[in-house]
Amino acid sequence: MLAYDGGIPIAYGVGATSFSIAVAIAASWVAFLVGLAGTSRHAPAVGGLLLGLGIAAMHVSGMHAIEVQGRVAFDPETSFAAVLLGTLIAGLALHSFQVLRGVRGLAASILLLVAAICVLHFTSMSGVVLIPDLSVAATHVFDPFWLAGGVIAASTTLILMAFGALFVDRHLTDLKGLANASLEGMVILRGGEVIEVNERFATLSGRKPAELVGRQRRELFAEAPERRSSNDLGAGEGASEGELLHADGGYVPVERLCRTIEYKGRQCDVIFVRDLTARKDAERTIENLAHHDALTDLSNRSSFDRRLRQALAAAVHHDDALAVLCLDLDRFKAVNDIFGHGEGDRILRKVADILRAAAGEADTIARLGGDEFAIVQTGAAQPEAARLLADRILKLFSEEMDTRRDPMAVGVSIGVAICPGDGTTAERLYGNADTALYRAKQTGKGIACFFDAEMDAAVRTRRQIENDLRHAVVRRQLFLEYQPLVDVRDDRIVGYEALLRWRRPDRGLVGPNLFIPIAEESGSIIQIGEWVLEEACSEAVRWHEPLPVSVNVSPVQFLLPNHFDRIESILMRTGLGARRLELEITEAALMHNRDDVLATLVRLRLLGVRIVMDDFGTGHSSLSNLQTFPFDKLKIDCSFTASLDKDPAAHAIIRAIIALGHSLNLPVVTEGVETERQRQIIVDEGCRQIQGFLTGRPGLAPSVDAASSSSTMPHRVGA
Repeated sequence: MLAYDGGIPIAYGVGATSFSIAVAIAASWVAFLVGLAGTSRHAPAVGGLLLGLGIAAMHVSGMHAIEVQGRVAFDPETSFAAVLLGTLIAGLALHSFQVLRGVRGLAASILLLVAAICVLHFTSMSGVVLIPDLSVAATHVFDPFWLAGGVIAASTTLILMAFGALFVDRHLTDLKGLANASLEGMVILRGGEVIEVNERFATLSGRKPAELVGRQRRELFAEAPERRSSNDLGAGEGASEGELLHADGGYVPVERLCRTIEYKGRQCDVIFVRDLTARKDAERTIENLAHHDALTDLSNRSSFDRRLRQALAAAVHHDDALAVLCLDLDRFKAVNDIFGHGEGDRILRKVADILRAAAGEADTIARLGGDEFAIVQTGAAQPEAARLLADRILKLFSEEMDTRRDPMAVGVSIGVAICPGDGTTAERLYGNADTALYRAKQTGKGIACFFDAEMDAAVRTRRQIENDLRHAVVRRQLFLEYQPLVDVRDDRIVGYEALLRWRRPDRGLVGPNLFIPIAEESGSIIQIGEWVLEEACSEAVRWHEPLPVSVNVSPVQFLLPNHFDRIESILMRTGLGARRLELEITEAALMHNRDDVLATLVRLRLLGVRIVMDDFGTGHSSLSNLQTFPFDKLKIDCSFTASLDKDPAAHAIIRAIIALGHSLNLPVVTEGVETERQRQIIVDEGCRQIQGFLTGRPGLAPSVDAASSSSTMPHRVGA
């Protein structure tokens, strides 16, 4: 309007101009509030209508501010068109701001808003006519020049103020956002009173930021006694640990650091806090794991050893007694293998609960590893208290673990040693309790045994045998003897069986019935069995006549996944043909990992090795094994042969086995033939091969001359 030239001098009234400015501001505020803040889909249209009407009101009130010596006439149609167009374009401006995003929306809305103002103003002004009238006088007016300057100055000031406010707001918002984004809590205090907190501190304290402002520092932290009289934490001091008071009455462990800063023109203390809850939990977990078993939460071995030594020292000092109980679970390995480690872990946790229920509060219960547990019992009369504790444990096991009905149930065997009678040192007392446990498991399992001296000697002897067996191969204490297999039709030697012997330097020959079971239990049979096989193959290669050699293989050896590879490697190293090797196995080899064992046997048979079923008719004999795998030979156990001429049942069993061999087209060998009467009965039943003292005692390796020149032998070979 300041640029409008009506042909006569124009000025502007002060009151009407001020009113026009107020109308523009109020109308714009209301329009923007309705159009941009409204939730209705019609909000932009309503806001645009209000904005257009506000612009029109500003224009009309501004026109009334004109002071001129004349009258102002308006064209109604032009004015209506101006208001309509301005309102529509203003509404479109607000709509585009809502629909378009980013810079495009802002630019479009600004251009449309400018267009709305210009269209309304210029269209309306085109319908304005100034009619000169000298009778009209102008009073209290603005000179157009000064009014234009004032508008420019005010506009510039407002723009600069807006940009300044925007910069300050953005700067403060960024700083506050930075503080709130911190992982550490921050609180600012002036004179011990909270004036500002970030969101992290509010979260740690369990309160809203507004609830914390105005509180005293002592309402935030649980101070140590020496700090309770102070109003601050000690600015400039290093980090310290403390506790933050939570809204629920609890305490949050934190690390605190205090610094003095100038904030809002005044000196303030800012305290940074770091949540230590996770670290404290981890420390407690590590501390617990260092002394407890992770699975059962019982004491571990190191904690048990420390507690046992402490208890022993106290018992010796006060002349008291204590008991050590060693426990081992029965059937646990089988259950763990069959049902999986998850079920095994569940059983171990259940066992821990049983032991907690049985033991006293002063007793120390520990899981030493695997399925081994131990208890230190103190503060009770011994051995009565230990016997009662063992009975409680066995009773609870019988109630909670019914091995007759539940295939996943396990039993427990217990060994007990008493201080001071069975030892006054931790090593001796625990060792004696372990020895008692060994006897409990050997006796029949599921019982409790107390240590005694005789048992100690027996167990030491057995363990010494285990230790000596581990070194027997290296020390060359093992050797083989060979017993011939004879064809009864012509008394011809048809092969030899390699028999293992052990000569201990201090005890002489040890019977295989004694040391082989120990070797199997201790695992040394793996090394010994491999040595036997290689030694027998090496000996057989030197024979002039290509007779087969039979070697017994322990069921333990078939547990090795590379058992086939070991046998094949030995045959290649020694040069013995696979068809000259006979491996004798018992049906016990098929009791564990049956599918894997059968797969190994099939591979061996394809290689050319012959498989012999040894001790048939004893142990776990099953006709299904003969159906599952095509054995090359059956051997009747010598226990039947020994009773052959006295026990009709033994005679009947031998007759049945020989008949079964004939039906399956399998050669049958009868072991343990020692008398002519036994030989005659076996021949009459149709058995063609025998082995025993009657036809040849076990001896050293057959000489080259004997193997090549002697093809027949008398019925009896020296006694």
